[in-house]
Amino acid sequence: MSKSPSLRLDRLLANLGYGSRREIGLLAKAGLVVLDGAPLRDASQRIAATPDLSERMVVDGDPLDPPPGLALMMNKPLGVTCSHKEAGPLVYGLLPERWRRRDPALSTIGRLDKETSGLLLLTDDGPFLHKVISPKSKVAKRYRVALDRPLKGDEVMVLGSGSMLLEGEDKPLLPVEMEVEDETHVVVTLHEGRYHQVRRMFAALGNHVTALHRDRIGGLTLPADLEAGAYRILTKGDVTALFGEAPAA
Repeated sequence: MSKSPSLRLDRLLANLGYGSRREIGLLAKAGLVVLDGAPLRDASQRIAATPDLSERMVVDGDPLDPPPGLALMMNKPLGVTCSHKEAGPLVYGLLPERWRRRDPALSTIGRLDKETSGLLLLTDDGPFLHKVISPKSKVAKRYRVALDRPLKGDEVMVLGSGSMLLEGEDKPLLPVEMEVEDETHVVVTLHEGRYHQVRRMFAALGNHVTALHRDRIGGLTLPADLEAGAYRILTKGDVTALFGEAPAA
């Protein structure tokens, strides 16, 4: 994660969506911003936005929202989109309203389309985002796939060959790992992220994806108790698992 910056109190809280700097100045003067048990009445005071600041600061009676450097996992439900360019509800609408005014803004790390559910990461930390998506990090993604028609029998070999070409592309896919659960349900692990890759590669095999759910990124597994539409802040253990081999549930 990025090094924690030091910011004026009014700027820090404004960047977290608490209001204008003038409004935050009034909160401070009223004694409603408290750090380590002591009111902060000077909104120009500089504060280090450390990861533990939410445990030490209270604003208007509630714990401070997580400071910049925030990273989340969400169980994305069906019917919401990650792209502002598409119509309909966005994943950001599942977050607290104030979080949508944060600066730097929260962004999804990669995307899941409207009809795909499962593990989605969001962050306001640019270096962390780029580390996750960088090919050098070799962060694989696992999907559970339901198919319209029974498997023909050669899909594991074809997808694992590293020679499949998708329509409109001239670079073969990297080898895809595939586990067969039954004739219409498989689990695939991708080592790259092309546009609608899972749907397109099964279309190239003469089949159609009827349901798609991502349950793992790197070594980070979607927790069984994280309901659709819910989210939680990534722990240090989650981040370690994300870039490691051991799954974290």
